[in-house]
Amino acid sequence: MTTARLDHLVTSGTFSLDGGTWDVDNNVWIIGDDAEALVIDAAHDADAIAEAVGDRRLVAIVCTHAHDDHVDAAPALAARTGAPILLHPADRPLWDLTHPDRAPDADLADGETIRVADVELTVLHTPGHSPGAVCLHAPALGAVFSGDTLFQGGPGATGRSFSDFPTIIDSIRGRLLTLSPETVVHTGHGDDTTIGAESPHLEEWIARGH
Repeated sequence: MTTARLDHLVTSGTFSLDGGTWDVDNNVWIIGDDAEALVIDAAHDADAIAEAVGDRRLVAIVCTHAHDDHVDAAPALAARTGAPILLHPADRPLWDLTHPDRAPDADLADGETIRVADVELTVLHTPGHSPGAVCLHAPALGAVFSGDTLFQGGPGATGRSFSDFPTIIDSIRGRLLTLSPETVVHTGHGDDTTIGAESPHLEEWIARGH
């Protein structure tokens, strides 16, 4: 039984791409114990995230992808805590739109594991919403952190630059729907779901052609 806990913040800001800007609420996930923690998606408010981390050592800031609403607070949080920023290299062009003068500290690779407290997270490269989108599977928590790849009710948006609908469907089918049906999906926006709740709808999503 894991001794780690999961903290959840909702932060608010904007998402901008392709000349448009939208107001958004983002989920920020913090995994850890009393000594150390890991942040998934440093969105909008470095102060609020740092407050939630508290005096724990922040081992990493993991970016599920590089849309600005998921990474806008990452450099400030890194500067405050000394934690490295981890991003899949295929999303570097998106990252550079937001932070041209501050590179991520290390690349995420498909299949690598990141450990915090007594939890191992396996990186699953799930392109489609963006080229370098990843999900993080944490069997000890019975969970996967899906970023904007999978939501309650369907796949993430693919109508903007750097995204592709057939690719996200392949990613969900091959990397996520193969997980245990009981796996809780902690998403980048909105409510949780489970793999079992979303699996039956794959063909319906394809027919709708998001």
